Amino acid sequence: MAENEFTGAKIMAKIVMYCTEVCPYCVRAEQLLKRKGVTEIEKIRIDLEPELRIAMVEKTGRRTVPQIFIDERHVGGYDDLAALDQAGGLEPLLAS
Repeated sequence: MAENEFTGAKIMAKIVMYCTEVCPYCVRAEQLLKRKGVTEIEKIRIDLEPELRIAMVEKTGRRTVPQIFIDERHVGGYDDLAALDQAGGLEPLLAS
């Protein structure tokens, strides 16, 4: 995580996750991110607003949830997020 040069406060990347209420992979993605220190995830619930699924598919080319963005960068779904973490690439993205 980067620090604010004036306050010393930790700066965390912005996380946006397209999800549904009953998706187990969404829950696992959130748990993984929280283990990495993420405190805020902007959740876009496509089960509550189906028109947002269309926007998600247009942005990602994928129909499944979760679809995760870190600072506007599309990471993919849970499996992609977990693979990124295993490869050591998740923490640098979160710290940006």
